[in-house]
Amino acid sequence: MLQKRVIVCLDVRDGRTTKGVKFRDNADVGDPVEMARRCYEQGADELVFYDITASAERRPIMIDVVRRVGEAIFIPFSVGGGIASVEHMRAVLLAGAEKVSVNSPAVRLPRLISEGAGLFGSQCVVLGMDALADPAMPSGYRVVIDGGRTPTDLDALAWAREAERLGAGEIVLNSIDADGTRQGYELRLTRMISQAVGIPVVASGGAGTPDHLVAVLGEGGADAALVASMVHFGTWRIADIKRRLHEAGIPVRLA
Repeated sequence: MLQKRVIVCLDVRDGRTTKGVKFRDNADVGDPVEMARRCYEQGADELVFYDITASAERRPIMIDVVRRVGEAIFIPFSVGGGIASVEHMRAVLLAGAEKVSVNSPAVRLPRLISEGAGLFGSQCVVLGMDALADPAMPSGYRVVIDGGRTPTDLDALAWAREAERLGAGEIVLNSIDADGTRQGYELRLTRMISQAVGIPVVASGGAGTPDHLVAVLGEGGADAALVASMVHFGTWRIADIKRRLHEAGIPVRLA
């Protein structure tokens, strides 16, 4: 059985790690390089770095911060935010990342996924998707871009399937309704997308306790789970999260 992954998410704004609730009221929680190093040392399987205002501000990602984080850790490292061309992808990969995550720019220019997959391989291209519950959509969820600021006409399930067809090798699925609440992942959304595609799905948004990860990696069918607040504020250590997963029968890499 394939091991499930625990991935730490660093949302970065103005060179600092920040965390909010449902994309609002963000607070400064530390230096991304130091936090990345600490998460690596504590046993995180992967790291995700998001420049959360790059797309909304229509600017390139902060490549200097990406490079410094890449030098500090020795685990797979995904980068997203403002990646709007294959040239941006190349710069991020050369700065030390193993994967690039495309979200808002891919909605505006879907061929960005296929072009990136063609040049660098599907394993390097991750679709980042922010979904908001909306009964008007066929699946019940609407895709929202620009850091939660701009609703689209895209249905979350249809977009996940299209991204896979275009060549995405993984989907990081974030529930805006659950983001930062620490009340648990959106299991219905995660299970629906996980069952609909043949590529790994990473659940994001809502982690507050290790049992939330047990639920989303088990019942939710996710291949990996993103954590942020629960480790950023020192509530849980990664080793303790993995120990609980192991006790629950979820296959994970133990330190």
